[in-house]
Amino acid sequence: MRMTRPHCLPGTRSLSSILALLLSGSLQFLLLGLYKLEVVRAVQTSKFQILIPQSLSKPGKGYDHRDALFGIPPYGGSIQQQVFYADTDLCDANNINAKGGYPQRSDGSAWQTPFILLVDRGGCSFVVKVRNAQRAGAAGVLIADDLCLCDRPDCKPETDEVCETREPLMADDGSGADVSIPSFLLFREDADQIKQALMNNQHVRAQMSFKVPAPGARVEYQLWTAPSDFVSRSLEQTFGLAAAALGDRASFQPHPYIYDGISAGCQTETGEDECFNLCLNDGRYCTIDPDDDMQSGSSGADVVREALRRLCIWQTYGTDGIGQKWWDYVTAFIDGCQAEGAEEVEGEPVQLNFNDPECVSFAMVVAQVDENVINDCMEKSGELGETSNVTNTLLEQEIKDQKAAGVVLIPSLVVNGAIVHGSLSFSTVLKAVCSGFSPGSEPAVCLKCADCNNELDCVEFGSCRSGPTGLIDSVVSGDVPLEIFVGVLFGFAALFGCVLCIQSRRQQRMMRDQVRGIVADYMPVSSQNTRTGDTSLALAQDEDDGDDHGNNGYDNGGATTNSSFSIT
Repeated sequence: MRMTRPHCLPGTRSLSSILALLLSGSLQFLLLGLYKLEVVRAVQTSKFQILIPQSLSKPGKGYDHRDALFGIPPYGGSIQQQVFYADTDLCDANNINAKGGYPQRSDGSAWQTPFILLVDRGGCSFVVKVRNAQRAGAAGVLIADDLCLCDRPDCKPETDEVCETREPLMADDGSGADVSIPSFLLFREDADQIKQALMNNQHVRAQMSFKVPAPGARVEYQLWTAPSDFVSRSLEQTFGLAAAALGDRASFQPHPYIYDGISAGCQTETGEDECFNLCLNDGRYCTIDPDDDMQSGSSGADVVREALRRLCIWQTYGTDGIGQKWWDYVTAFIDGCQAEGAEEVEGEPVQLNFNDPECVSFAMVVAQVDENVINDCMEKSGELGETSNVTNTLLEQEIKDQKAAGVVLIPSLVVNGAIVHGSLSFSTVLKAVCSGFSPGSEPAVCLKCADCNNELDCVEFGSCRSGPTGLIDSVVSGDVPLEIFVGVLFGFAALFGCVLCIQSRRQQRMMRDQVRGIVADYMPVSSQNTRTGDTSLALAQDEDDGDDHGNNGYDNGGATTNSSFSIT
């Protein structure tokens, strides 16, 4: 008997359950619980392959897997390391036995870093497992699914065993910002074969590679996010510099994310809005409440209206694929439209005010956006209001594009039709976009900055100023004059020479002092023996230590007296 893991995805829900989900503030649960998404399999941006043993290798596309939605994949690069299988679930950071697991080591040594760690699913969140593996020295993580998919032909669960009706998502639990290594989810049928080889003490070497499709010399990339999403704010405030530097070699397209309220059950059969102020147009276009307070502050309907405004700004000023005024407006809005009484707390997002017309006008003035033109665009796209049960052409198109792209979580970045996974930092996005160019067609900003230690600084100032080759890169690019570079080089050489000279003199002085001390210890003994005629054991003076007149002894009353070893 085949049992399935339950998935609650009805077309409609009761009002109380809707509010419970909405008030949770989790867009992930909202999308999975309320919205029947027509998920389209996106273009794969990663590949997993077993290199050793050859019997486990799958030529061509490699192993079917799913990327984590957290971590920082090294786009344009790969990780090739030995695989170890952990014999614990890695849920307890204090109970990780790096000397255990498989293959077993006869010398009892720990996992030799760097390595790829295979871990069983279950017991805690994906983020916790990957974070603990990262702390143990792993360069990448493979999560072995504990259930098979019901619709796969090779899924043959045992009696009363559960199978999954839907693919799991390796989602961020909200704490994955500190995870910097990539991770994959392997389907049970494949993971079992790899685990078996490791438990037989076979050495397994694998490769995790990352690259977006590179069809030519121009890259297209889209950012899917909501105006209220705080995760993407840093990127929205900074990546405009990179968009300008990429110029016409890349084409950007922003997509403000909203959800279809009709599919989510926010509009009744009679056309009434059941989701209150979360939606506009009688429940057609909705999003979550930005401050989780449906009684006061900004509402979901305010965020939908702001999404339409940004769409119009892009349509007006983004025809060049750069849209500098769109970036400027979003940055001005984030910086200047904070909610009343909002305070910056480390690790916590600052709430924004989405229902302040004066703030919107100010942001448009800062970005030099014509407010009249934007308002006219919003009106022409279709009436927008709480009780206007009509369609809006721009918002309808966004919902269609969203389903076609297969976007289920925000923020999401799509490069050349492929969804980029991992943390959407400035560095990750720049590397992903630059890896989308065909070899030899990369623009200057990619050649200069994609591999710099501080990509944002490089883009802002036009050269890589950090890292061991930062100054040399600046000279080669012409940002630092050759005369200054030569002067700095000679300055360092002179400084090094002075330090070396001072240290050499200091060592010579210390050696002379030591020799003088040794000689002074024996001088009284030698002098006394000469005066008394004592023939007991005494040290003979070295010929090189004679006086200024070439004498080999000490001057004792004008006479020259030699001391020597004596046995009597």
